[in-house]
Amino acid sequence: MSNAIPSVYEGPFGFVTEIHWNYHAWLMFATWAVLVPAIVLITRFAKPAPTPYGSISRPYEPLVWFVLHRYGLFVCMVLSTGGGLVAVIVSLGFSASLHSFFGVATVVLGLFQVAVAALRGSRGGKYGADGTLNDEATWRGDHYDMTPQRRWFEAVHKQVGYFTLAMALGAIATGLAQYWIPEIGMALAVVICAALVSCIVLEGTGRRHDTYHSYYGNHPDHPYNRQRGLPSAGGSAAAAGSSGTDQTVGIVVTDDSPLRS
Repeated sequence: MSNAIPSVYEGPFGFVTEIHWNYHAWLMFATWAVLVPAIVLITRFAKPAPTPYGSISRPYEPLVWFVLHRYGLFVCMVLSTGGGLVAVIVSLGFSASLHSFFGVATVVLGLFQVAVAALRGSRGGKYGADGTLNDEATWRGDHYDMTPQRRWFEAVHKQVGYFTLAMALGAIATGLAQYWIPEIGMALAVVICAALVSCIVLEGTGRRHDTYHSYYGNHPDHPYNRQRGLPSAGGSAAAAGSSGTDQTVGIVVTDDSPLRS
């Protein structure tokens, strides 16, 4: 293995072509410094505000954040894997550089994220696809009940996701150290500043909502809300508000309230 950057690719059957590393750099930068962080921000801050029975009770409303999270990140992994494979082929293997290490780690962890999504478990819920409003037995699901499988999936998926972004930043930085492109360097600085300001503003304005509360609702009778200590509908509703910026609202349940179970 070598740290030298080849400028010409000599393939089989006498095929020879110039290697345009700037194409590789722009593709990976656009994927990991623009598209992936944008989708992560949307996933974190664009969920609907919590209501008693969540967005699952409003099937006519598309879950834009989830569609982008699932399919957008899948497309990003296709682009990233393709860009990585082309780089390995024209380099005739892996180099011994830090950039190669960070790049391979980024793609491998990204593919791991795609694979581990299969372990997220079932959804469930009162308004789920298989749920019957008057039959609680049909509401069961890994996500709705927050089973150990779902808890561990979320722990792995979220933390590995953030770690993958850190690896991607390392790949971009070391790549620029090897093959400096001023436009990408300036764009990276702009993206980092924009992401920081966006996170501060969106967090400060209360746009971050708990996924469970947003999707299933903040009604205290939902299983995970009970696990987290929210009182039942017959208890003290005023204590149902959550801490932080979760935006959970207190629910007052009276004898004639449609929320009484």
